[in-house]
Amino acid sequence: MELFFAIVMLACLHSFVLPDGQGDALFALRSSLNASSDQLADWNQNQVSPCTWSQIACDDKGNVIMVSLSSMGFSGTLTPRIGVLKNVNTFSLQGNGITGKIPKEIGNLPSLTMLDLENNRLSGEIPASLGNLKKLQSLFLSRNNLTGTIPQSLSGLPNLMNLQLGSNGLTGQVPEQLFQVPKYNFTGNRLNCGLNLSHRCESDNGGEVDRRIPFGQLRRFSWRELQLATDNFSEKNVLGQGGFGKVYKGVLNDGIKVAVKRLTDYESPGGDAAFQREVEMISVAVHRNLLRLIGFCTTPTERLLVYPYMQNLSVAYRLRELKTGEAVLNWQTRKRVALGTARGLEYLHEHCNPKIIHRDVKAANVLLDEDFEAVVGDFGLAKLVDVKKTNVTTQVRGTMGHIAPEYLSTGKSSEKTDVFGYGIMLLEIVTGQRAIDFSRLEEEDDVLLLDHVKKLQREKRLDAIVDRNLNKNYEMDEVEMMIQVALLCTQASPEDRPAMSEVVRMLEGEGLAERWEEWQHVEVNRRQEYDRLQRRFDWGEDSIFNQDAIELSGGR
Repeated sequence: MELFFAIVMLACLHSFVLPDGQGDALFALRSSLNASSDQLADWNQNQVSPCTWSQIACDDKGNVIMVSLSSMGFSGTLTPRIGVLKNVNTFSLQGNGITGKIPKEIGNLPSLTMLDLENNRLSGEIPASLGNLKKLQSLFLSRNNLTGTIPQSLSGLPNLMNLQLGSNGLTGQVPEQLFQVPKYNFTGNRLNCGLNLSHRCESDNGGEVDRRIPFGQLRRFSWRELQLATDNFSEKNVLGQGGFGKVYKGVLNDGIKVAVKRLTDYESPGGDAAFQREVEMISVAVHRNLLRLIGFCTTPTERLLVYPYMQNLSVAYRLRELKTGEAVLNWQTRKRVALGTARGLEYLHEHCNPKIIHRDVKAANVLLDEDFEAVVGDFGLAKLVDVKKTNVTTQVRGTMGHIAPEYLSTGKSSEKTDVFGYGIMLLEIVTGQRAIDFSRLEEEDDVLLLDHVKKLQREKRLDAIVDRNLNKNYEMDEVEMMIQVALLCTQASPEDRPAMSEVVRMLEGEGLAERWEEWQHVEVNRRQEYDRLQRRFDWGEDSIFNQDAIELSGGR
């Protein structure tokens, strides 16, 4: 009997998987923050996995990837044990009363993309170890009691997009390379910005950051706030409507203009907590060509997202819905929009972890800020709705004419479906036309803009492609380049389409000639095979084949 029990115990020891320290580290954090008994009450030290705990998100392997403890009233310190959370990409504790130093062990988190410790009482120096965070995109340390100099190591962060160090007690020289970060703020310190550069400490790249809604800080709105802001969701405030719901113009009680998206398919699996986690994950995607998420609102029956109001509306509006007296998008602006949109999508596909697929890239979903810079909106929304509640024929998200053929036929999307949609959007930018236009039936068979452009391109009639509103104020070689990139992006096979990083390079003048020559060779062979098949059959009125069936079975 003793031997039996020994064997059983040995088997149990072999089958038991020891925790990797994530749960212990998080529980140590809870203790060091002086959390009260009703704060983080579901953080159970006896559980092996912390993935069911509130304010925590994990990937499908059980690794903690997000810790979100903003504005919860903590007054303790940060334990060095958080350095074991190797897979965390978002660590947010802004808006508490945390004291003590920033642990140097945070520099041991290789996956970290956002660190937000803003508006606490942290003291001491900024650890030089933060320079080890090569994936870091956003660093928020403003409004603390930090002293000492800015570590030179921060200059070596290749992906840093937003650096907020304002309102501390920092001294010394600002590393010159940090002025190349797209968004920065050093105000409220005693810093030396270098000879003739003192004004650069008093601004943040021209003021892109709104002081009343700090960049990167997600806010939870009440239903009443948004109801008042939009005049009870009045139809007169509707900015647009799409597959995910209506968008309303709103004005918050502090005068800030916002756009409020009221989601239609709001029943996300897992309810409110799951929705909030997904929203927080999407909010981490910070790029100058992506629409910033200000906050959200949830009720038992509603899901709403709040964005900054874009006063120049969408590219689609500027192409086709202008009111009398409004200026047409000139060619230089269209080129800038094309490149900015490509960079935003490249960031979603290749720099987000996990990557984000937009699923509905089109001119109507690319907004224009006050400087007419492209801002991609509605990215990640497909993650926030329950596609299981819809049937097979309607679960494909997107707009006809923009949807890649493989997505339309199988319902499976990838980053290459976004590339296809982007290619169609390029054609919209060049032509000013819609992706589908039934008015063309009067003159030709090409209802789809893609087919129409291909035909004119084969006939070398590029002048007939360009938007007439441009009044010939464009460079034909640049039009040709953009058409070529669009046709490469809209190839029937997703494997043949370029990645968005390649698209960016081609728009910048690198590698297009080689890809285009290859595409022409394939296209010529495809046309020759099509013509050969056409000659092989008799398509007269007495044909035994059902013409309608043949048309429906062809490529869409």
